[in-house]
Amino acid sequence: MVSTVMKTDTGVTMRSNPLRTYKGISIGFGLLACLLVLGALLVPGFVSSQNARSILLLAAFLGLASIGQTLCALVGALDLSIPYIIGGANILLPSLMVAGLPAPVAMVLVLLLGALVGATNGALSFKLQGQALIMSLGVGFAAVGAVQIYTSLGSQFGGTVFAPVPEWLRNISAFNGKFFGLPIPPVIIIWAVVAIALGWLMHNTWFGRSIYAIGGSRTAAARLGISEFKVWTVIHSVSGAMSAITGMLLLGFSGGGFVGVGDPYLFTTVAAVVIGGTSLLGGAGGYGATVLGVLVLTVLTSLLVGLGLSFPAQQAVVGLLIVPMVAIYARSPHIRNQI
Repeated sequence: MVSTVMKTDTGVTMRSNPLRTYKGISIGFGLLACLLVLGALLVPGFVSSQNARSILLLAAFLGLASIGQTLCALVGALDLSIPYIIGGANILLPSLMVAGLPAPVAMVLVLLLGALVGATNGALSFKLQGQALIMSLGVGFAAVGAVQIYTSLGSQFGGTVFAPVPEWLRNISAFNGKFFGLPIPPVIIIWAVVAIALGWLMHNTWFGRSIYAIGGSRTAAARLGISEFKVWTVIHSVSGAMSAITGMLLLGFSGGGFVGVGDPYLFTTVAAVVIGGTSLLGGAGGYGATVLGVLVLTVLTSLLVGLGLSFPAQQAVVGLLIVPMVAIYARSPHIRNQI
């Protein structure tokens, strides 16, 4: 087994195994290939341009929502506020537009609020790491509750907001959306660009390497002068911002604000990270692996729908997939044990 050794300026030696990194990607590609073959054999029309567009469209929403979950997992955390920020953004944006704010201004405001909620979540979770999961869940509940109180003022429909959705926002997220005349929903292009940019950021900047350093060894990261509090707060802020963006884009997809639109993302963002092979203990994996996990999960869901399985049955199958995936990845020693 080939390994590489990295020695920091402070004398801290860290040993990483590149085969461990590629293991999750190999498994992800294998699963994806098997699912595509099964779909082609069992579901008529599964391998078609329309179904491919539908899969990529749904994968784009999940992929954007999973960015924050991936970053949090890389430092050994999980963000359970993601679905609630998505739902809050989905009803807050149309509510602000009804109040008279131009759509671009309202979107910027929702984005900033999402980032603020995320930063608050990160700061509190870092200070109380023993209860970080419950803390992020509580912050999410508080945020979506505050939004529902605001949107229900003068209305009896607190969880649903009806407002005209700008045509350009519909075009970005709709199945029949066009990208410079091409029959490709622009949200798919947005996801691809963000994924490439994030991949470059994670491997070519001090911030990206700091995330891996903290996930691999907090002691080594501290000796390198990396502020764990700052990194923890920033990645949760990014998670909040990406959740808000996902919620706003889902408004263009559905055409109406609904607070429960984010509920499925509590499970699926974690599932995408796990299936992709990113370690929930931190230090191993990355967003490229999560992209594979997102595609596997979306293709699997499309296959199960094509086979006529009910939603509970779909959940059962996905759960049965996650269990062996976690068992396989758990057999690899964590990077902290290689220092």
